[in-house]
Amino acid sequence: MRAAALHTAAGALLLSVLTAVPAAGTPAVPGSPGSPAATGIAERHGTAVAAARAAATGIDFGACPDAEDLPAGIRCGTVTVPLDYAHPDGRQIELTVSRVEATGKDPRGERPVPRQGALVFNPGGPGGSGLYFPLIGLLPEWKRLGAAYDLVGYDARGVGRSAPLSCEDPGHFFKGPAPAPTHPSEAYKRERIARAKAYARGCAERSGDALRHYHSLNNARDLDVLRAALGEDRLTFMGASYGTYFGALYATLFPSHVRRMVFDAPVDPDPGHVWYRDNLAQSAAFEARWADFRDWVARHDDVYGLGGTPEEVQRSYERARDRLAAEPAGGTVGPAQLQGAFLQATYYDDYWPHRAEALSEYLRGRPEQLVAQAGPVRQAAAEAENGRAVYTAVECNDAPWPTDWRVWDRDNTRLARVAPFETWDNVWANLPCAYWPAPRQRPLDVRTGPGELPPTLILAAERDAAAPYEGALEMHRRLAGSVLVTERDAGTHGIAGGPNRCVDGHLEAYLLEGRLPVRRAACAGRAEPEPRAPAK
Repeated sequence: MRAAALHTAAGALLLSVLTAVPAAGTPAVPGSPGSPAATGIAERHGTAVAAARAAATGIDFGACPDAEDLPAGIRCGTVTVPLDYAHPDGRQIELTVSRVEATGKDPRGERPVPRQGALVFNPGGPGGSGLYFPLIGLLPEWKRLGAAYDLVGYDARGVGRSAPLSCEDPGHFFKGPAPAPTHPSEAYKRERIARAKAYARGCAERSGDALRHYHSLNNARDLDVLRAALGEDRLTFMGASYGTYFGALYATLFPSHVRRMVFDAPVDPDPGHVWYRDNLAQSAAFEARWADFRDWVARHDDVYGLGGTPEEVQRSYERARDRLAAEPAGGTVGPAQLQGAFLQATYYDDYWPHRAEALSEYLRGRPEQLVAQAGPVRQAAAEAENGRAVYTAVECNDAPWPTDWRVWDRDNTRLARVAPFETWDNVWANLPCAYWPAPRQRPLDVRTGPGELPPTLILAAERDAAAPYEGALEMHRRLAGSVLVTERDAGTHGIAGGPNRCVDGHLEAYLLEGRLPVRRAACAGRAEPEPRAPAK
């Protein structure tokens, strides 16, 4: 799945969709050395060893590294985990952790609030940084939770300072204006295949044998070590997008270690869908959300002048794309950059007024806003390259992918006939997995039986494109005792702690009181964004 971030109506809080050895979720049985069963036993033992060490050591929180540019109120530390859980005494890596302690102050000033422990968050991706998560306690929607919980973020393995991955020179990451054909030629496909092969080779060359250990099951194991290091007997966790997937792995592997879990914008954990088919479903859902955006722009044609029907808005977009192919805006924004900027609008409708205004301005001969919104931020090249490397490594390591280009070509050519907006870009993002040099794994069967896991909360927007709603239904079916809260007729990717008071009420009732609806619940969707008139 394409990378994602936690989002709130107070602004885009960018806290920036894998699996495992099958034996890891099966009963321990005797096996010959090196067999899947023996490896599973060793990894379970290694996790217990690492967690015990972390519990004894704890985390020495102090000032955060200057490079992270975090305020003084946030404290940082590290937790040590094995690179390979089958060898807990072998190579160790450090994960960077951030924390703001519970305030203990009721924001309404009524009474002191008892501390309930640590609330650990992962923003998804794979590859998203969680270090900035504790800042969310400054927002009004989060003050009650910040009173009761230490807000804890961290960088998963491979991300940021946590044994970072890299697949290419960050100086070459932003390659300048590029095409983004919705119906690529055979020559263009051959070019992208060559680039995908080269990228996969780069990942292997830069990481060596360590590359195979960056996957979701190890992310789940790392989470248990972090729980122990924080001094928590049971984990309170919230994952967004991809974070829901390894959160569900954690729930499957360590159900007795769970206190409360929130799954916000869940991805589909069906082993048969991870990750190739999940990406096909995502591309189809992006088309529907792109249609929502064009419909909104058309209803505000008096503001933007981009067309009074979705079809006319589409033609305006294509006119801009063709112009940018002939002459990139500001020398930096070509069709690929345009596509990336408008893809963000299918994640978060807060972007709709900004993107529509930029497109309108560009077509009137004023490209400045489009360049500002779509142009590369070269200061962030290293961070962006790292995020892409982690995304690729985790997705490629964690599940079988078709290794025959003809399968990709067939499936996506069919899909692009009805969903052209993002289909081929999604292919290019994931195509290194067809040529991946590290060993493949089979997805773990995420599933808990009645009474095995404490009740969990699932939050989903009905028209989420990045994590299609069917994934939330599948997660709900697989986690016994879970309750699904749906934001109707809405499509923002990640709805926890945003402007919807109904959603936030369920979130607070669960995290603060352990209270859930008796059955599935629904909340009315948030209001659509207001248009913003372009400058005259």
